[in-house]
Amino acid sequence: MSLVRRIARPMLASVFVAGGADQLRHPSAKSDDAEPIVHRLAPMLGLPDDTELLVRANGVVMVTAGTMLALGKMPRVAAVALAATLVPTTLAGHQFWREEDPAARAKQRTQFLKNLGLLGGLALAAVDTEGKPGLAYRAHLAGESVQRAARTTRREARHAARTATAEARIKAAQAQHAFS
Repeated sequence: MSLVRRIARPMLASVFVAGGADQLRHPSAKSDDAEPIVHRLAPMLGLPDDTELLVRANGVVMVTAGTMLALGKMPRVAAVALAATLVPTTLAGHQFWREEDPAARAKQRTQFLKNLGLLGGLALAAVDTEGKPGLAYRAHLAGESVQRAARTTRREARHAARTATAEARIKAAQAQHAFS
């Protein structure tokens, strides 16, 4: 792992670990903001309509995935999990467009944009293959390999058919020559 990844992943993960731990300790602080989102999304996703429970579950995912990202354990999966927690958290907690007070609006907009930046960092972490070929590239190579094998098989089959035909003609000519 490169030095940049070794440093950047824990830096990116730190806000999620700290935020998730806070959600676990004080879920009621986030429940009021999360309640409208929970009531809208929970039935569609088949989740319980218990805001505090879902805030705690979000905290568990943030601490777990944040720790995984910081340690470099399944970092791409961890980044996707963190992104999945960040979207509802941002929509529930930083609705700057609903604020009337200019100072509160500016503060919420800053927090919204900070989370948007974090989402960008998570997107980069989610697609980072650490210099190794990605799944799409490997699938492309596998497809090329299959096509190459198919071409080789067809060529060898044509060659075998021509050889068999030539050998049959030779045998037929030998048999005819033997009877003459």
